[in-house]
Amino acid sequence: MQHNVLFERVSARLKAQVGPDVYASWFARLKLHSVSKSVVRLTVPTTFLKSWINNRYLDLITNLFQAEDAEILKVEILVRTATRHGAKPCVDEHVAVPDTASVAPIRRPVAQPAGQVVAQTISAAAAARPATVGAPLFGSPLDSRFTFDTFVEGSSNRVGLAAAKTIAEAGSGAVRFNPLFVHATVGLGKTHLLQAIANAAVQNPRGLRVVYLTAEYFMWRFATAIRDNDALTLKDSLRNIDLLIIDDMQFLQGKMIQHEFCHLLNMLLDSAKQVVVAADRAPWELESLDPRVRSRLQGGVAIEVEAPDYEMRLEILKRRLDAARMDDPSLEIPAELLSHVARNVTASGRELEGAFNQLIFRRSFEPNLTVERVDELLAHLVGSGEPRRVRIEDIQRIVARHYNVSRQELVSNRRTRVIVKPRQIAMYLSKTLTPRSFPEIGRRFGGRDHTTVLHAVRKIEELISGDSKLSHEIELLKRLINE
Repeated sequence: MQHNVLFERVSARLKAQVGPDVYASWFARLKLHSVSKSVVRLTVPTTFLKSWINNRYLDLITNLFQAEDAEILKVEILVRTATRHGAKPCVDEHVAVPDTASVAPIRRPVAQPAGQVVAQTISAAAAARPATVGAPLFGSPLDSRFTFDTFVEGSSNRVGLAAAKTIAEAGSGAVRFNPLFVHATVGLGKTHLLQAIANAAVQNPRGLRVVYLTAEYFMWRFATAIRDNDALTLKDSLRNIDLLIIDDMQFLQGKMIQHEFCHLLNMLLDSAKQVVVAADRAPWELESLDPRVRSRLQGGVAIEVEAPDYEMRLEILKRRLDAARMDDPSLEIPAELLSHVARNVTASGRELEGAFNQLIFRRSFEPNLTVERVDELLAHLVGSGEPRRVRIEDIQRIVARHYNVSRQELVSNRRTRVIVKPRQIAMYLSKTLTPRSFPEIGRRFGGRDHTTVLHAVRKIEELISGDSKLSHEIELLKRLINE
């Protein structure tokens, strides 16, 4: 009983020192095994947790025990076995302690939603074996159609595609561009690109262990594991992977979930494991994310996928037509109609897909479609005369391209003249062309104060009044942004 009281006092001091969140994540399942003369032996359920505590917290725990009892010289962390699972927390001092090398971690099944692709939890023994090529993945389901072969390459996505192929072809331990962050608005192929990485990586003969997750599935999985008191098993299964792919990062919500993701991200990056993330905006614009997560994501390579140009849109339509002909060889759509659709439906690949499906449907009972009839059918996609909604990221991209700087430089802390002037112009246009407030514009420009934005707007207004050349530049930029 005396030993249990000692353990409870040390646990209370440990919780006060590391905080309740960290304590709940790493020490909630720490138990006292025995106290034998000057040695305290504690147990945890998994080898991963043992390694984590030994590497990061063993000195702290030892100091806390010594503060309570000066005779204690050493603290050992063991892994609980199934046979020990029902034993009392503290055993007699004379009970032999099993050799830690023979101790195996407990594995418990984790609940899965219907329709999810699930792999076995990776144990320490399984981690030593090469993964089976093409094995099913733990996490969200993959679409077999989303491969590099079906991904249409163009000037707007060429850099992102090259980076994705490099990662998929790399072997275990060959980390590149870490983390890789792909961002774009909806319908521009982020999910296709990420799933293409996953589909190619699981076929890699080097036997990569790959996990593809949407942010929503990650949230559900961790919430379920926490509810079932099984979060440590989930963490243990994730630590042995070679490649983590997270889609729709903008949907990752909740302080505790983000805290757990931060731990996972740090663990993988520190272990030289590849991480790929996608979102609908750049990492520095994900204001709902924990600052520590944002900082980690910004430490890698951020690549923006832009809207497809005419040639790329036409190629997408041609490939869709070829795929449709596999089901109906008699299907024909005149080249001028495809060209007309590619020229007028410019928003995203998803809207282009909708336009093509509309053509296929109408051709079944209107075989002689004309350009005028197509315009009527696709009026909701081509535009109804309403003004286009301008986004700050569009302004940043167009201004950066006009002044031959990068968008990331616009939101950076650089204060050289070649960067400051385009940045001030972009802030001015953001205020005049969008309904965003000064504080929000400041956040979109690298977390600047609202007074900085106010100064930029007033500065450009003052310059425009006396500089006709700058005034014409601003008008040109407005036309480019509103196109």
